[in-house]
Amino acid sequence: TEALAKKLNLNKSQYTMTFQSRLGVKQWLQPYTDYVLKSLPTEGIKDISVVSPAFVADCLETLEEIGLEARHTFKENGGEHFNYIECLNADHEWVKGFSEYLRDSRNLENL
Repeated sequence: TEALAKKLNLNKSQYTMTFQSRLGVKQWLQPYTDYVLKSLPTEGIKDISVVSPAFVADCLETLEEIGLEARHTFKENGGEHFNYIECLNADHEWVKGFSEYLRDSRNLENL
């Protein structure tokens, strides 16, 4: 996240990194995504873009937990615009580039 923010010339006030995948009552990495999404509108932040840079491909966690549940949490607490940025698998150029990478890989014969 920090490397992306640096590449995009974002300062610390322009992005937040949160942690998803908390299960049960056991302590997890913080800040928790749902807590942050609830608090942003009360801080006057009502228009956000959300990306999951740890995921190359969309999955239940990104599509449902972030794309649907997180959107609902944000809007239910006063958020107005929630822009979910899809994972790389949704981008034709990434798929093309990854295909070329696999084709050129020395390990291709082992796939």
